[in-house]
Amino acid sequence: MYFSTRVLVVAWCVLIFAAAVPQAAAQQTGQGSPQAIATFAGGCFWCMEEAFEGVDGVISATSGYTDGRVKNPTYEQVSNGGTGHTEAIEVTFDPSKITYAQLLQVFWRNVDAVDGGGQFCDRGSQYRSGIYYHSEEQQRQAESSKQEVAKRLGQTIATEIVKASPFYQAEGYHQDYYKKNSVKYKFYKWNCGRAQRLEKLWGKQPS
Repeated sequence: MYFSTRVLVVAWCVLIFAAAVPQAAAQQTGQGSPQAIATFAGGCFWCMEEAFEGVDGVISATSGYTDGRVKNPTYEQVSNGGTGHTEAIEVTFDPSKITYAQLLQVFWRNVDAVDGGGQFCDRGSQYRSGIYYHSEEQQRQAESSKQEVAKRLGQTIATEIVKASPFYQAEGYHQDYYKKNSVKYKFYKWNCGRAQRLEKLWGKQPS
């Protein structure tokens, strides 16, 4: 009796796990799920959070670090440029409300895609721009959009497109910094020349 009950419990657990795996994969790729993930880097992750969190269909944007060599890096390690990471955001979105292609449009409009030495006033590889794809379809769309941007700007695009690697969430005080410290944030953003440079590249943004 004990053996039979245990076998039934194990079988039930296996079924639950098998059902959960496709769902988790769909969440990563954006297929067959109300949520999907996209990962972008565009210099200061505070600024990228602000750019994406106001977009309809975006559920959240989390600041963090990706595409590096060290596990669980700290902000100090990344900002010193010794880990290979870049400041990035992980965007959770509802693909029934916004497509990955539309997210790419938001991304390009918020980066200096021709700058290979950092972004705006933040210099170094830890501030490089990048698209980190979670599926072959995301890769295809990212590469296609990069070609379109190159034609639009008439310059070589420095933004990297690579397969997503582990994403490490940044320290709590970085999350929603633009909301929690709005005065300091706005002062930083203006002095960094971000809005001014983006307007020069893309023209005045609609409100």
